[in-house]
Amino acid sequence: MKFGREIEEHERRRAHALSMGGAEKLARRRETGLLNARERIAHLFDPGSFNETGLFNTSMHPDDRPNTPADGKVAGFGRIGGRLAAVISNDFTVKGASSSPVNSNKMEHVKKVAASNGFPVVFLGESTGARMPDIMGAKNIIGVNNNPAQYLRLRTNPWASAVLGYCFGSATWYSAMADFTVMRKGACLAVSSPRLIAMATGQKVDYEELGGWRLHTEVTGLVDLAVDSDEQALDAIRTYLGYLPGHCGELAPREPVPEGSDEAAAGMLEVIPESKGAVYDVRKVIERIVDLGSFFELKARFGRTLTTGLARIDGRSVGIIANNPYFKGGAIDADACDKAVSFIVQCDSYNIPMVFLVDQPGFLIGIEAERRRMPGKVMNWLNALALCTVPRFAVVMRKSYGLAVRNMGGSNNADELAAWWTAEVSFMDPRSAVSVVHGVSPEQDPEAYARHLEEMSRDTSAYDLGSVNGARAVIDPRETRAYLKSMLEIYEQRPQGGIGQHRMQCWPTSY
Repeated sequence: MKFGREIEEHERRRAHALSMGGAEKLARRRETGLLNARERIAHLFDPGSFNETGLFNTSMHPDDRPNTPADGKVAGFGRIGGRLAAVISNDFTVKGASSSPVNSNKMEHVKKVAASNGFPVVFLGESTGARMPDIMGAKNIIGVNNNPAQYLRLRTNPWASAVLGYCFGSATWYSAMADFTVMRKGACLAVSSPRLIAMATGQKVDYEELGGWRLHTEVTGLVDLAVDSDEQALDAIRTYLGYLPGHCGELAPREPVPEGSDEAAAGMLEVIPESKGAVYDVRKVIERIVDLGSFFELKARFGRTLTTGLARIDGRSVGIIANNPYFKGGAIDADACDKAVSFIVQCDSYNIPMVFLVDQPGFLIGIEAERRRMPGKVMNWLNALALCTVPRFAVVMRKSYGLAVRNMGGSNNADELAAWWTAEVSFMDPRSAVSVVHGVSPEQDPEAYARHLEEMSRDTSAYDLGSVNGARAVIDPRETRAYLKSMLEIYEQRPQGGIGQHRMQCWPTSY
């Protein structure tokens, strides 16, 4: 056979490169229910579509070459739902998927190809961080890793990340920069490991306390979604990318509308209370506005007074920002501000129109709010809206007070604003205004309180807002879906093909 020796040698080397950390390590992972780096790619990508790059990479140190198949990171290109995507999957069975000059070069290549050719990058994180001694010494920390744009985040193409094990170093950095991050419960996302922290500071901490899923979904907001398994994390990434375009120069794909989507809107009055003071979960409202089953909530456990997520209306991808009275009466706190800004930046970067559903009593005030830099966060939000160039539609459902009127799309911060006939808009809740201005409570002087309340409530209704064109339409709540469908068609931004200006593509990541 011609070239028989070469063919045999090539197949031997290929088999070794695919062997990862060896049968024993792979078996141990299998026993714990964890997928390995290549199994994760196989689950993420359409069958048979993976095209690997850097398969024959090894450590740059000759003694380590036999022990570093693919140099601990599996990378390449494939298809998710028929659309191109890139992947970098950390192989923890090879030196803990630690970062080296060789595999860092591979990562940079994959990122560059995806950015220049217009498709998403997926990072499957599980890594011990930098590989020592490769990174030790001046020539290695500076001489080899000398790409100043390694951690530059330009939102030309979407990034998604999965935290699937212990993530330190670059696995953490890329998760923090991603547009969407999903985390498997039991994994850890942190700058350094508990062992290194104990050595450096004497502080003893476990993985969960240091960087577990509750911390990052409820406190830091770095993680959008927590799941129970590798498979669920990979499925979430597939779902998320389905709402987005491959790059910032195109529109997200339009999907068929599920049957019954329009009929669901008829039940809107069933989920909103008649009493102004009664609370409800705004997610029940969202479900009756968007295409059936299409709402994909982001950061559900963080900044809970604000609900954000991707959805579809009439098959088109939209971003939803909705006050949620079920938590703190819908008062906007510091975390909600951060959550709103990061979501606005993302929608604007990828040409996704936005829908604001408004029912808020203003910003949460007090000592804690000031310590959390509330004024700066409010201004960041307004700056993001001023820079935003995708279509924005606001629907005032019930109350909308104070400067937050603007943050939620009022005062021309939305292209179109409609009000339900239940809407009430003013500088302050009229009931609070009576106490502030007149110092009267209903218990002290019911007659005077009622008189002043009538005065303070003047010109606050949906029709008052409509009379000065502050609301372009006053609608029945059951008409909300139909109204938004028509607005999305009107505001297709045809002269520029629906593509925004992306003024915030380099807005700092992680707020």
